[in-house]
Amino acid sequence: MTAELVRGENRPLTRTRLEIRITTDGSVIAGAVLGDDGSGASGPARVVHPGAPVLPGLEVVPGTAAGHRLALDLSALPEGTDRVQVFLALPAAGGGPTGFGALPAPFAAVGEPHGPEVASYTVIGLDTESAVVVLELYRRGGVWKVRAVGQGYAGGLAELLADHGVPDAVERAGAVAATTVPGPVDYTHRGRSPAAGSPPAPVAGDATGWSWEERLYNQVRGMFEDLARSVAAYRSAVDFAESRRDQELDRALADPRGRLDAGDGARRAARDRYVALVERAKAALDRDLAQLRDESAVVEPALPAAFARWDNAVWQSAPLPAEAPMALRLGDLRLPEADRLRVPMLVRLPLERGLWVDSGRTSVVAATVDEDTHRRLALASAVAHVVRIVAVHPPGEFAVHAIDAAGAGANGLAPLLDGGVLASPPARGAAGAAEVLARLTRRVDLVQMALRSEAVDALPSDLDTARQLLIVHDFPHGFDDRAVTQLRYLADEGPGVGVHLLMVADREDAAAFGRLLDPLWRSLLRLTPVPDDHLVDPWVGHAWTFEPSLPPSGGEVLHRVLARVAAARRDRGR
Repeated sequence: MTAELVRGENRPLTRTRLEIRITTDGSVIAGAVLGDDGSGASGPARVVHPGAPVLPGLEVVPGTAAGHRLALDLSALPEGTDRVQVFLALPAAGGGPTGFGALPAPFAAVGEPHGPEVASYTVIGLDTESAVVVLELYRRGGVWKVRAVGQGYAGGLAELLADHGVPDAVERAGAVAATTVPGPVDYTHRGRSPAAGSPPAPVAGDATGWSWEERLYNQVRGMFEDLARSVAAYRSAVDFAESRRDQELDRALADPRGRLDAGDGARRAARDRYVALVERAKAALDRDLAQLRDESAVVEPALPAAFARWDNAVWQSAPLPAEAPMALRLGDLRLPEADRLRVPMLVRLPLERGLWVDSGRTSVVAATVDEDTHRRLALASAVAHVVRIVAVHPPGEFAVHAIDAAGAGANGLAPLLDGGVLASPPARGAAGAAEVLARLTRRVDLVQMALRSEAVDALPSDLDTARQLLIVHDFPHGFDDRAVTQLRYLADEGPGVGVHLLMVADREDAAAFGRLLDPLWRSLLRLTPVPDDHLVDPWVGHAWTFEPSLPPSGGEVLHRVLARVAAARRDRGR
């Protein structure tokens, strides 16, 4: 899990091979200063930047104006190196911004090369500073740590280098500032060149990966992160602009001259600077959104069925696959600043958590649909998820069961029963629920014991080895304390041995069980049948609006897919 650092906070590092990824805006130079245990740089050869990008154990990797990377091998740094100061600086010439306060807040993350982030830091509060130390990696007691610094220098890079003991800091800063700064982000495929005079065109599958599916998955994941970062930078810039405007207005009001024309001029100047900063941030956001919309336009039609929307042509005739996909689309995600842009919400397979379609009415839901309609939409959403799951797996890989103790979901579950997806009619009443739960609990117990004892061949011959998916509708009707305990057990232990849970429930209906069910709700991935902003990204913590993946009205696509699933199962005798 990524640790979101605040200024001055540190975290230990458990790896020696690391990558520092910096997201910023404008013509910014990234580099680092190596220091000894006395914080001195020990000479000009200890500074790396795009013009002199390599030192032992440290390299500034070529990037773009919006993104910078530094590759680190702490074990290979020059002898005596105990500190690595990562900095950003604005070029001295060119008519661009003269301080970081005019740019969105830089974001830095430390992680494994091409792997997960372990710590991140957003540098806020900068104004006229044209150079800033973002992060410091330092060794203490034999342990390397990373600290969020955020120390800005109004005197620019020369002041920063002098502060870190670099000889001839002014001349050295001039050499660094003369570095050619990368241009805008290039979305073209590495092996293609755009026609003369035309803008670079995005290409589907333009990401790393061993297979076409993996490349598309990584590209969608990259679009998700890019949108999160771009909006975070915009929000940070607006927050800074508001804060600076308020401070300037407070100073103007506190000045006795504020009653005179000079005070009116100061207030107008503060508001004008605020408008200019916000407009600049909005222009940067609009540029990023335009690139992402262009990329989405070419990626969406190329997605395989498991990743695609229901209105994608791939669902018209896609055969059932021979192997399981690596991920599954459950819906779309969007942010208010980019309402026209939708990012596919993909979850990795096999599912590590159960799914919970929330049939409860939040304040947002109450303003859009009535209670009966919302519950009907919740079940329809769950059925669509089930059809997608079975349709993107090989025939017979999933055995689907349903508990509908009160019988309230008979009509909604009918397509699954008629299409042969359900192994048997939905279980009714407390006795029916108990029988299904006992059967699946036994399966989990037996498989766990067989795996622990390495005796999978000894499993009973009547045990269904296919993955099991249990739909629980209208929980907790028909559930007593024992049934609730079994359900919690399946939610916790089932995914590891191929038993998965999909619940359609209103949490308020189960309020009588008190805190007993808190672990159950936390273990499930909550989805909603109507748009709702309840999901959070792992990078900056935005609240994203989730929109469920539902087939077009009329259900024709769903029925065609169910017919293909049934035919494939018959062909394979499943």
